[in-house]
Amino acid sequence: MSQKEPIWLKILRIALGLLFLFSSISKAVDPVNFGITMNDYFVSFGLPFLKPVALLAGVCAITCEFVLGCMMLFGVKTLLAAWGYLLFMVFFFFLTLWLAVAEYMEIKGIHYFGVVHDCGCFGQVVKMSNMTTFLKNVVIIIPTIIVFAKRKKLKDVRLTELGKWCCILLFIAIAVLFQVHCIRHLPAIDFSDWKKGDNVEKTFIERPAQKESLFIYRNNADQTEVQLTEEELMNQEESFYEQYEYVDRKDKVVAKAKKAEIDGFNMLDEKGADHAYEYINADSKTYLLFLHDLMDTKDEGVKKAIALAASCAEKDIPFVAVTNSEEDEISVFVEEHGIEFPIYRNPIDPAHGPFMVRDAIRSNPGLIVIDKGVVTGKWAWRDMPQKAE
Repeated sequence: MSQKEPIWLKILRIALGLLFLFSSISKAVDPVNFGITMNDYFVSFGLPFLKPVALLAGVCAITCEFVLGCMMLFGVKTLLAAWGYLLFMVFFFFLTLWLAVAEYMEIKGIHYFGVVHDCGCFGQVVKMSNMTTFLKNVVIIIPTIIVFAKRKKLKDVRLTELGKWCCILLFIAIAVLFQVHCIRHLPAIDFSDWKKGDNVEKTFIERPAQKESLFIYRNNADQTEVQLTEEELMNQEESFYEQYEYVDRKDKVVAKAKKAEIDGFNMLDEKGADHAYEYINADSKTYLLFLHDLMDTKDEGVKKAIALAASCAEKDIPFVAVTNSEEDEISVFVEEHGIEFPIYRNPIDPAHGPFMVRDAIRSNPGLIVIDKGVVTGKWAWRDMPQKAE
């Protein structure tokens, strides 16, 4: 291998390294989300039975991309890295070509393939259509081929073979441990609409119209009419009723109904009544437990939630839960765990969503504290507080 690396080749090498690092880190901050994307791919290609390994597959893909990026950026076994880049990009070039064509055929009504519409290449940091993703890969594969063709001129770091492999093992360890931390707790960067400081009342809750009753009275002397609110009517003196007689009452809209910016979040009881507005818009603090799927909920997390609910009850703080599971599953779950706090349903289409509960927090169960519509606290079940504050 030549020791002299052309400056233009060095620029390409560094650029490709940084690109892969950005792409991998943008997914690594929320590996659960990429695991969901991987499962969507499995379903799209008729492989739904691979769902149990979707998260593992996502972690492996992110780790591979991160390691290749580090190898290319720092010049560690660049020959191997060049081969890795080429195989990686060729695979995704043809994959995204197919996705772009299939999506176009779906839009035109030619055939429905059920393709994934967001490739997840950059996690939730940058969302791209399949066509945009393919064009992005067209651009990237060109320098990838050039670097591969000139791979023997790439400069390698001055280390022994053992030292180079130790570096690669270090890159793998960093990627895996970081992702494991984000899976066991919460994403390092929260891209959800339920992150701390967000006003979820404005985003998810449909505010009903605010009405005011007006009472119409007619003057007995000159037949003129006045319109009074309930408060104004209560402040009138006795002589008013001697001079005026009641005619009618009408309701005036003082604030129009406000639709939710994002539809789909509700908290239905067994009778179908929605309690989302009641709890999210409450004047006091509310502890809201998210249970994605009751069949997959961690028992240790449920025990922590029950203890915290008891602490909330002592301080008269509302503690409620919301799940995507069906009513019969809720009944079994409540009886099995001896749960005393209410569990509401957020019914969804299991195939198409919207997956409000799952996307709110990457933990099952997970806890979010709402204070007057604003998220003030958020924890994975492992990090839940022991007592209400």
